[in-house]
Parts: sequence; structure tokens; C-alpha cells
Amino acid sequence: MAATSPASSPTLPHAGAFLAADVGGTHVRIGRVRAGADARHPVDVLDYRKYRCADYPSLAAIVGDFLRDNPGVQDCVIASAGYPLADGTVITNNLPWVLSPRAIREELGLAQVYLVNDFEAVAHAAAYVDASEVVQLTGPAQAPRGPTLVLGPGTGLGAAVWIPNDGFPVVLATEAGQAALASNTELEMQLVREMLRHRSHVPVEHAISGPGLLNLYNALCAVRGVPALHATPDAITAAAQAGGDPLAHQALDVFCGLLGSVVGDMALLYGVQGGIYLAGGILPKIRQFLIDSSFVQRFLDKGSMREALERIPVKLVDHGQLGVVGAASWYLGQKAKAA
Repeated sequence: MAATSPASSPTLPHAGAFLAADVGGTHVRIGRVRAGADARHPVDVLDYRKYRCADYPSLAAIVGDFLRDNPGVQDCVIASAGYPLADGTVITNNLPWVLSPRAIREELGLAQVYLVNDFEAVAHAAAYVDASEVVQLTGPAQAPRGPTLVLGPGTGLGAAVWIPNDGFPVVLATEAGQAALASNTELEMQLVREMLRHRSHVPVEHAISGPGLLNLYNALCAVRGVPALHATPDAITAAAQAGGDPLAHQALDVFCGLLGSVVGDMALLYGVQGGIYLAGGILPKIRQFLIDSSFVQRFLDKGSMREALERIPVKLVDHGQLGVVGAASWYLGQKAKAA
């Protein structure tokens, strides 16, 4: 169906192999993985595929499809946004079906199915991102070891903080995307007021995400009193980057400016010193637009805290398997703690 996978060799048994899945609102990325021998690359990805959520009735159906070509795996770790309930199900705004690790384990006959917050998983992987896979947006090349923020807009907005300590690092999973959106410019205030006509609370991810970009564009069209020409975030970004569509360009520019402000706020709120990694599905697609936008200016525009923010490296991560590697890294860390 909608699975995509690079060419791979026939499946062979691998000792210690397990499944790691990164579950987003639009796609599920899943890999058969094992512990790597190199400390700089602690996870080996043996097989990797991407599925469209809308093409499957459940996450179990996706995992089951992957398992048909990868039999013999007993454990699975799932990285997903959402809030886990006592019965094992997960509250999430962005998935087309209920997420229940217990139901997946029982339906597929797996030994264990673990759940970790999606950006908590990405935070576990951030330390292993090669220099060739990042673009420096601002700040020094290196920073002292300290709290590190990982954040990214996709179907929603995810964020987590990686905190070093003497033993295993601690990762603080957040629901930062549900915090209230703060506006700085007169235009942003107009757009927030327009969005408040339809809801009582405008969270950050209602503007800074794929659907959020569409919300900004529609609000901008309403404020300007003109009909909307685009119906998807991809259409807006394409039009903005192609030129000739001032409203699409302005909507994406507002998106980048708000992102800069939000990232700066989070850096101060969480005491970030070790760096900021921007991930998610949108930003790599608009890399040059983001570089040319007001993102850095807005990130640094925090009054007397500007000097502190200038010391923090901000990097754009372009790594399609980051969520899978992060989920696997979390799983291996839990096993190591239990040993």
C-alpha cells in the first residue's frame, strides 16, 4: 500500500533486534534495529519503511505489515505524541485512530510494547546527529554540556529537553505545543484575534505546525478580506517559495517569526545551554526560507536575555530516521538501567 522503503537485502536473523516506530499524525516510520557497536552510532537500522497513517485502520495493521517481512522480533518501542492514560491508551490530537500499546502487543503476539513521547525519543537521538546532517542557524559551533532543547513542527508541535547528569541523561517530555501562543507584532495580534473567533484558546501548535501554517494563511486571508487559494500546507509552502503569491509568502514568514519567538521563550523557560535542535517534517522543506526569514532575529529578541541566547547554538536537523533512532536509543537506555 503506502509503505516506502529503501532497497534492502533479504531479511536475516539478527540477535537482539527489535522494532522502533516513530508515529506522527501523517506518517509512521518504523525500523528493525539493534544496538550498534560504535558509541557514536549506538543504533544500527537493519530495515526501515515509511507508511501513511490514512491508508491503514490502526497502528497494529502497520506494525503487522512490517512484521511480515521481519519475523521473529519480540519487542517494539513506539514513539508518539500524546498523554498516556492508566489503561494504556494514549490521548493524542493528531492520529486518525486510537493508540493502545497493549492492544498492539496482544493482537500481534509481541512480548513487550513500550511507549515513549515522540520528542523525548528525538532528544535521545540528538547527541548522535552527525555534523553533515545539521544546518547551523545561529550561535557558536559548540556549547557547554547542559540542557538541550529538541523541538519540531509537523502535524503538531513536539518539544523535549535533554538534561545531562552523572549517570544516564534525563529527558523531560513536554506538551509545549498546547501552551498559549504569544504574538509580538500588530499583524500577529490580528491573526490571533481572527483565530479566537473560532475557539477560546489558541495553542502554539495551532500556528506552528503543518495545520498551523494553514490556519495562519486562512486567518491572513480573512484579515485581508480575500479568498484563500490554497487548501494544504504543502501548497502554501510551494507557493511561498516559488514567488508570485504575496499572501502565501507572508503566511510562511509569520510562521517563521513566531517559531523564532517560541523557541527563544522555551530556551529561557527550560534553562537551555547545550543547544537547540529543530526537527519535524516541515522545516527541512523550507530550509532556505527559514534561513532568510526573521527566525533568528525573533529568537534573539528577548531584551536583556539576548546575550544569553547568543551563546546557544541553534541547528536544523535533516534526518528522516531521527525518531526511530531516538526510540531505539531510549529502549536501549532502559535496558541498560535495568541490567
